[in-house]
Amino acid sequence: MARLSPPSPAAAGPAKRSARPAPKPPEAAGSGHTPPPGWHARIDPAPLLPEPEPYRLLGTPAARDLDPALLRRLYEELVRGRRYNRQATALTQQGRLAVYPSSTGQEACQVAAALALRPQDWLFPSYRDTLAVVARGVDPVQALTLLRGDWHTGYDPRARHVAPLCTPLATQLPHAVGLAHAARLAGDDTVALAMVGDGGTSEGDFHEALNFAAVWRAPVVFLIQNNGFAISVPLEKQTAAPSLAHKAVGYGMPGRLVDGNDAPAVHQVLTEAIERAAAGGGPTLVEAVTYRIDAHTNADDATRYRDAAEVEAWCAHDPIDLLERELRDRNLIDDAESKAVADGAEALAARLREEMNADPVLDPMELFDHVYAEQTTQLREQAAQLRAELDAEEDR
Repeated sequence: MARLSPPSPAAAGPAKRSARPAPKPPEAAGSGHTPPPGWHARIDPAPLLPEPEPYRLLGTPAARDLDPALLRRLYEELVRGRRYNRQATALTQQGRLAVYPSSTGQEACQVAAALALRPQDWLFPSYRDTLAVVARGVDPVQALTLLRGDWHTGYDPRARHVAPLCTPLATQLPHAVGLAHAARLAGDDTVALAMVGDGGTSEGDFHEALNFAAVWRAPVVFLIQNNGFAISVPLEKQTAAPSLAHKAVGYGMPGRLVDGNDAPAVHQVLTEAIERAAAGGGPTLVEAVTYRIDAHTNADDATRYRDAAEVEAWCAHDPIDLLERELRDRNLIDDAESKAVADGAEALAARLREEMNADPVLDPMELFDHVYAEQTTQLREQAAQLRAELDAEEDR
């Protein structure tokens, strides 16, 4: 597999889906051999195949038909997201966050995912998907609580239909399938969108989730943010598949391949997948080809496994620049409006600095809250032990 590189201009425009005919078994002339009794291809694989190249909208004639209000909303969230990333990274360097997995360069995937969802749908994020959580409506400060180490999650998942940020790789995917399948059994009009990185596709949870989703025809959409590396492991050392989207065919669901830095294209592909799931069409696997500009986390040195030229090539395919160019070409934004968006992002960053620099008042006993509806015997024993230790500290 070739190294990840920005989509080429040849990929521009709405790409047609591949329609290869299914291969026919060779005929054994005169041998009398026939296929095993009752064998037949269970489904035609051709309609499940992804685009031959990442689907794009920006810079193509089709972009002229895009909704101006949607483009402005995407742009505003991208700018806010970029500033959020930088401020959270700075807070980590100052010791105010334990860790922050930056998504700089991947903002289009996360913002588009959040905006494509309907109010009744659910988002299942990974640890790097803070921007999607915030764009979905979760308080920006509460979204960082887990990464600060203060609480289990920091926000009420039910309030905005956002599951907790998930640190273990890919374990959120079976959870998303379970919720979607339960909603379908209950007759609820609910779709789950589960986000995962390319590294997560190497986990057993990825296989189990996609297999269950396809067999059950669960209303779930899987979004792979292929940023090129699983920490330091490049994609070609993880899979020999033509693309990650091609994995969908083996599970019996459609695969889609999209330019992950083209926010309107990601939004359109995800919207179509959500609509298909809601209509009873079953799951879809979407691979968004993007790039992680920053290191894996603040504890990572990315210069040890990639060179500056590769990063610079992707910086030239920046999601904010691509969208702003389209907005300016169509006279949908001017310098004053661009400054207003940037000022709003700065106000968000200032709030993060102010609230994250304040020392939180924490109750260690809350560690045992909201783990189970009813505490287990072990949890009660552990809570009693901690209570005794805290009381002993106060008596000293």
